Amino acid sequence: MFRIFGHYVSKTFLLLGVLEFLVSFLALLVGVYTRFDLAPAEVLEVPNIWTTAILYGLLVSSSMLSVGLYQRGMPFSAGVLVRLALSFAFVGMAMSLFFYAFPTLLMGRGVMALAVLFTFAGILLLRWVFFRLVGSEARLHRVLVLGAGEKAAMIEEQDTEPHGFMVVGYVRMHAREQTIAAGQLIAKDRPLIELVAEHQVDELVVAPDDRRQSLPVDEILDCKMSGIAVLDLLTFFEKEESRIKLDILHPSWIFLSQGFQLGGINDYGKRVFDLLVGSLMLLLGIPLMGLIALAIIVECRGRGTVLFHQTRVGLDGNHFRVHKFRSMYSDAEADGVARWASKNDSRITRVGAVLRKARLDELPQLFNVVRGEMSLVGPRPERPEFVEKFAKEIPFYNERHRVKPGLTGWAQLCYQYGSSDDDARNKLEFDLYYVKNASLFLDLIVLIETVEVVLWGKGAH
Repeated sequence: MFRIFGHYVSKTFLLLGVLEFLVSFLALLVGVYTRFDLAPAEVLEVPNIWTTAILYGLLVSSSMLSVGLYQRGMPFSAGVLVRLALSFAFVGMAMSLFFYAFPTLLMGRGVMALAVLFTFAGILLLRWVFFRLVGSEARLHRVLVLGAGEKAAMIEEQDTEPHGFMVVGYVRMHAREQTIAAGQLIAKDRPLIELVAEHQVDELVVAPDDRRQSLPVDEILDCKMSGIAVLDLLTFFEKEESRIKLDILHPSWIFLSQGFQLGGINDYGKRVFDLLVGSLMLLLGIPLMGLIALAIIVECRGRGTVLFHQTRVGLDGNHFRVHKFRSMYSDAEADGVARWASKNDSRITRVGAVLRKARLDELPQLFNVVRGEMSLVGPRPERPEFVEKFAKEIPFYNERHRVKPGLTGWAQLCYQYGSSDDDARNKLEFDLYYVKNASLFLDLIVLIETVEVVLWGKGAH
């Protein structure tokens, strides 16, 4: 994992992204070479060829990210073909807009058709080779866990799922640690540095149940100074799962770890970004919002309102009114009791079901973004009734209000729709990760990957 502006990025998929960018870049050059039968040196002299090729490569990479082609658990399969075809449809539309806005970058239809063909074939070939290589255990980074109790067992539970790491074993720190099965234990019969060398360990995770007991501090320091990464359990989960585990979170970790750097120039940059992008999205979305309003009026035969207004909790716990297209019947909560939306909820209208599936009911919240009550990216705002309840039951819940709530968020990408107290707790772990690592870089990742959520209707109720 690389840490870029506070956000952990998989080295494996970062490498894949760079290689696929190069494939796309070269495919455009080969397209020009093939179409006009030029010498290689002459291709590089075509006006603006470098700018157009870089732009094309960046658009291919961004569109592939937006349809989920760089997520874990996305093997080389038929599903890749569908997503890849959809990403190239986005690239075609985007390149057309750029050519219209900047005519000097224009490449003919023949060149672009060849470039897309070469890119498609090149990426398929690259991914076939890449996943055959990366699929082997030799490509995973090797982890040795110091601890064999309940905390270490939290890593064991995650080790059964697809990750970029492999646990080579657990070293018991104290006799009372007996949660991990004997077959997974590594005897501490020599210095740690020798165990690390024997098992080719890349990363050491310190996860004893009781840290007040003596740890082999000098040996851990020896490993650290020898180039082995040493992490505590919370940081390990933050890196591998992009979440902050509430079960083991303590205040000292919050104020001693990197991150949680809120305010200052970061807030100004985020506000400018929200205003520019939010205003553009609002302007482009007005025709679609008009059609949605018409569909709601037709279905309800003019009865009831088109927009739904509701009080939510925002930055620093302040209340504001959020705006949404009405997706439920007007008497959905006639008794005044706040309820979670659920799967196949009878309160949702037919038009509302479509809007929720595509997340289009959230479009009016762009007005909240422009007004500064919300951001494009942040924890989703909750109703005061739920916030009051969760703040009493879930530790650190109010820390999610350290940033503005968002139209979309990290938790919405990483976790399904929340409809229970346990879901609220799990989503908070992802929200805290966002609060800790908030940056424009992470915002861009969330916005691009939200396209996948909209296209495939993930998590929508």
